[in-house]
Amino acid sequence: MSGLTAMRIAIACSVCIVALVVASAAGQSGGAPPSRVALTFDDLPDHGPLPPGMSRVDVAKSILGTLRARHAPPVYGFINARQLEAHPADDEVLRLWREAGFPLGNHTFSHMDLHASTPEDFERDVIANEATLRSHMGAGDWHWFRYPYLREGNTGDKYRTVRDMLARRGYRIAQVTLSFDDYAYNDPYARCAARNDREGIAWLEKSYRERAAESLDRGRDAARAAFGRDISHVMLLHIGAFETVMLPRLLDLLHDRGFVLTPLEDAEADAAYKTVPEARGTWSGTLLEQMAVARGAPPSPPDVIFTKLDALCR
Repeated sequence: MSGLTAMRIAIACSVCIVALVVASAAGQSGGAPPSRVALTFDDLPDHGPLPPGMSRVDVAKSILGTLRARHAPPVYGFINARQLEAHPADDEVLRLWREAGFPLGNHTFSHMDLHASTPEDFERDVIANEATLRSHMGAGDWHWFRYPYLREGNTGDKYRTVRDMLARRGYRIAQVTLSFDDYAYNDPYARCAARNDREGIAWLEKSYRERAAESLDRGRDAARAAFGRDISHVMLLHIGAFETVMLPRLLDLLHDRGFVLTPLEDAEADAAYKTVPEARGTWSGTLLEQMAVARGAPPSPPDVIFTKLDALCR
């Protein structure tokens, strides 16, 4: 075999290898361009009960370790500083979050429900959270706000008044487009772990993954219905004990479904987040749910999953 022939064969083999790699990558996402998603975590430093032998710091270290191992971009954690009054040692969670290079945002001081509060009380609760944010963020940008319970106002006047207040204080709204009620898994997980109920935990793991997968399909479909295209998404998660079990599997699921992680700022640079839903009396739920209500879609039926979760491992 001549040197020229050998070189041609080598080049041809290289081309085949590259083609196979490209085809494999395309196959993982069905040939579609990847969707972008920003992960966000609510209720720092404390959320939900803990199973035996686990601390709040253990939860934070596990979640942060998983995110760093997967080379996640900066992930916002939204804080309720009132929790530190009862558990001052849990300030270490906020320190660890910052040490990992991740930013913090405002979730109100006491996790206040706007629908059960006046705009004036709500503003005071927002302001009360700011001292802790300044302390941990320094010169970093902490002016991102996440509404507790995703409730943005049960009257038009309240909705607009609080929006104007947040804008006046320099906040941007950290909207949500993907949510599957991950918070609801922490209570039953703590109960099942305390009883060493492996069957119960296995059911929780299966249910969590199924609901997470459904939320990805639902979010993409809802985005196309509202905007005629898929958008960059924001996923709501909570800093709970069950997340230490499921976060690696959730990240695998996102990868398999063609999602790539992106910072919150980049996700909300999508023009979709400039939309102000014209809701009919109540602004509640994810941005996409609010958009559906504005289009006159019927409300979703009650979800039986909460009854099942509440009964598990009793």
